[in-house]
Amino acid sequence: MQVPSEKQLQAIVKHLVPDWLRLFTATECSTRAEDLDWLCQEGDLQMEFNVVVQNCNSIDRADLKINKGALNIKYGANGLGKSTIARAIVAKVKADDSLSLLMPFKSRGNATAAPPSVSGIDEIKSSLVFDEDYVNQFVFQQDEVVKNSFDIFIKTPEYVATMEEIEKLFSGIKKAFTDNPNIEQAIKDLKELRDTFGSTSKDGSIPKTSKFMKSYGYGNKVENIPEKLKPFEPFIKSPEPSKWIAWQIDGNNFLELGDTCPYCATTLSDVGQREMVLAVEKEYDAKAVGHLNTIKTVIERLGKYFSAKCQENLEKLTKAKIELGAEDKSFLSGLRTDIDALIQKLEGLRTISFFALRDVDEISDKILMLKIDLGMIDKLNSEETQAVINPINTQLNELIKQVGTLKGNINKHKARIKKAIEKNQSSINNFLKFAGYKYHVVITAEPETYKMKLVHRDMSEHISAASKHLSYGERNAFALVLFVHQVLSENPDIVILDDPISSFDKNKKFAILHQLFKGEVNLKGRTTVMLTHDIEPVIDMIKSTARVFEGAKPSAFFLSSRAGIVSEQPIEKDDIQTFARVCKDVISAQADSIIRSIYLRRHYEIVDDKGLEYNMLASLFKKRDVPYVYFLNSPVDMEPSEKAKAQTKIKEDISDFDYDALVCVVKDDVAMRKKYTDTTVGYEKIQLFRIIHEQHDNHIITKFINESYHIENEYIMQLNPQKFEIIPEYVIDECNKLLAKE
Repeated sequence: MQVPSEKQLQAIVKHLVPDWLRLFTATECSTRAEDLDWLCQEGDLQMEFNVVVQNCNSIDRADLKINKGALNIKYGANGLGKSTIARAIVAKVKADDSLSLLMPFKSRGNATAAPPSVSGIDEIKSSLVFDEDYVNQFVFQQDEVVKNSFDIFIKTPEYVATMEEIEKLFSGIKKAFTDNPNIEQAIKDLKELRDTFGSTSKDGSIPKTSKFMKSYGYGNKVENIPEKLKPFEPFIKSPEPSKWIAWQIDGNNFLELGDTCPYCATTLSDVGQREMVLAVEKEYDAKAVGHLNTIKTVIERLGKYFSAKCQENLEKLTKAKIELGAEDKSFLSGLRTDIDALIQKLEGLRTISFFALRDVDEISDKILMLKIDLGMIDKLNSEETQAVINPINTQLNELIKQVGTLKGNINKHKARIKKAIEKNQSSINNFLKFAGYKYHVVITAEPETYKMKLVHRDMSEHISAASKHLSYGERNAFALVLFVHQVLSENPDIVILDDPISSFDKNKKFAILHQLFKGEVNLKGRTTVMLTHDIEPVIDMIKSTARVFEGAKPSAFFLSSRAGIVSEQPIEKDDIQTFARVCKDVISAQADSIIRSIYLRRHYEIVDDKGLEYNMLASLFKKRDVPYVYFLNSPVDMEPSEKAKAQTKIKEDISDFDYDALVCVVKDDVAMRKKYTDTTVGYEKIQLFRIIHEQHDNHIITKFINESYHIENEYIMQLNPQKFEIIPEYVIDECNKLLAKE
């Protein structure tokens, strides 16, 4: 293995080795290269990705550098393809067909066109992106703040491992259920039979309105057919008598049409025949007979689970000719109670888990209560029931022997979950409070899970439809913080933030950045790409408050696009200057007096010095032979002494400044167009354009020049426009077209 350089070793130690291993110097490491095989395999010394995006939407090619384990800020104007870059990287990581969706329109239908591609990130296998789609699809669900909040905030690897240990203790009971596939059907049948008894009344009796009582309460007329209806016996005792009864009753509506049978078209010769047909409707209810047949089938399936005496009693009352007596109803009430008890025991054992026991104070008492004593539910005490129950009780006895271990594991698990809940709630709520939002979150326990809910300061109940109550900015801020927690949960190889904070005011921007990269739960140490058209994150993280964010190892790059080629340029701390400083630097370095005058005029604007000197430069760009000064809001020609004074002051910065000579230059269209062509600085081009073509009919360009780059809308801190091309390509193109028309 080739011995790495000292610089490479320092990079390894800084980025890959935990603090507790940083006990040796790079020089010491270099003498023991053989010990670094575990750390450095061939290619692992590369601490960055060199990404190339090609043929994606408006991008022909974009070359980007992404530092590993660090925050990479990519700052550039809207419209140059930042979101396309994000989508392309994610599509490449997914390795699905989504990359093909970025095929440029100019290439669609062209079979020979090169397809969209991304290279340089083959080792990245997973990604998570924050964008508008994330906010719309993932956050603020109907009954929880974020989809799968349990997985994000609670279900850590430690949680999963502890749950597995707890589940091992329940494995015997679970196996007793899986080994007997008939148990599930028995539970289902028991529930179905119980439900036919309806809700128990106050005195414990079975209601007359229940399915069972409607079917059997007044005698079983399917088994005991009235004598006059004996001719219909084959139909009444058919497999589905309710269908025949319903059909027969429907036909009765046509008896009034004449003396012909509506079923067979024969003549009803006497009153007795007509009454026999109508008697079916008087004696039978199709729905009740349907219930009777269903109940009969369930009882037959459950027969083996009933005691011999219970079976005997059930057969007696289900075949009774007359209304059930008090003792019959008492028996049914007792049977319902026994069925309920067995269902509760079986359900409790089948679903025994951490969740079932997490709110139990005395776990040992709870488990003992789950033991099934058939002596207490004697109506179900049969050999078949015993064969089902005994293996379960045996496994339950084994669990009782380990109840101390179980109790300890559950209590430790509850303590860890409580700590995780408090930590996550505190992290998010501190941010919400610091950022001035009137909301807080609570993580609540629900059956088999935990969910995060949103609560307003003025309400005690959680908000079920949060997206309807939060403003656009609130939703974005909240979603960003939740996104960080999801990143920690899923641990992707790369995190992409697509223009995450541009919609917020300055205070909230800093609060969000602080939460993302400095908060208790943050993105430090992760390969993160922040794409933004907002320079404030660059200013905050690279210059003004760089010390606060140094743990995130931020770097910033300026993106620009020309003719489909996106390039980037590093932004260093010294590149971020006040625009006053930028003006001074350009004035001292620039040779052209017109361009120097442009920057000096802007300098006077910045420092709010709009005296004689400012007005002289403004007059120059207005092509006035005599400079003016404003008096009572009206322009008035300067006196010779005022002109001389202003010119002398300007010469302190521009030594060869001569107003009269320069007015001749700005009036010379050919000379000004040459200056426009000669400069490669977009900012200077649009200022020269203002002078050359002061009156034009392109309102978009006018608005862009006069408002977007007017001093009132510029930040205090800026990038030097001579080093960074801050003017979008389309603006220069429009200026070129307007000048070309002339």
